[in-house]
Amino acid sequence: MANKETPTFHEAGRPLFSIVTVTYNALSTLEATLESVAAQSCRHYEHLIIDGASTDGTVEMALKFPNPNKTVLSSPDNGVYDAMNKGLAEAEGDYVVFLNAGDTFHDSDTLQTIADAIMDNDYPGVVYGQTDLVDAQRRRVGERHLAAPEVLTLDSFADGMVVCHQAFVALRLLTGPFNTGYRFSADYEWCIRVLQHSKRNVYVPGVIVDYLNEGLTTRNHRKSLLERFRIMEYYYGWPRTVFNHLKFVPRYLRRRIGGGKQ
Repeated sequence: MANKETPTFHEAGRPLFSIVTVTYNALSTLEATLESVAAQSCRHYEHLIIDGASTDGTVEMALKFPNPNKTVLSSPDNGVYDAMNKGLAEAEGDYVVFLNAGDTFHDSDTLQTIADAIMDNDYPGVVYGQTDLVDAQRRRVGERHLAAPEVLTLDSFADGMVVCHQAFVALRLLTGPFNTGYRFSADYEWCIRVLQHSKRNVYVPGVIVDYLNEGLTTRNHRKSLLERFRIMEYYYGWPRTVFNHLKFVPRYLRRRIGGGKQ
């Protein structure tokens, strides 16, 4: 786990945000993410594209895309969470944002809104907001089945991943590596560990991220749920985890009837 000393205010020459985008053969989805980051009115960021040795032109597109704040690194990895760990190792910003290929900021002022919340609240541990789901054509599918709460605590995640990972902006000093022993839900476990060390979490009202609803966890939903059960049991105990899952049954049935929103 990283050093927990209190950071100083943003220093000239050091980015406020490290935006990490992991890719593997993501030619069809990466451009929207690159455009979204480049369009941000707040320029105090670095954009790290961490590629897993793509063969479809992803790297070439990323290298050619005109954004002086970007860095492209490509080498074989052992999956998405290994790639995210590489991004964390390269990150120099005060805060880290994981915005994967196909995911975008909701509008061009989103990063500035988050930056304002950081400055107004003297560098909180987590800044977070809501998430919309979009399809491959960038059409809104709807909201997540779990809305981000206006008050976020460690206990909030006992009810599941109540904040989408892409809308969970973490103070980098509080972060550690993703546990790659989890193939589908290491992001959930990572957020819990961040919340264990965060003293203040600040809610940004409204949608801050558009999430492409075709990701790894979506395609492996049942395996992801089993991993999340194990994680919940470890952090919140077996009785509470079982009780909460009994409460999840009506929510699951509503999702099935409503078309399975993530």
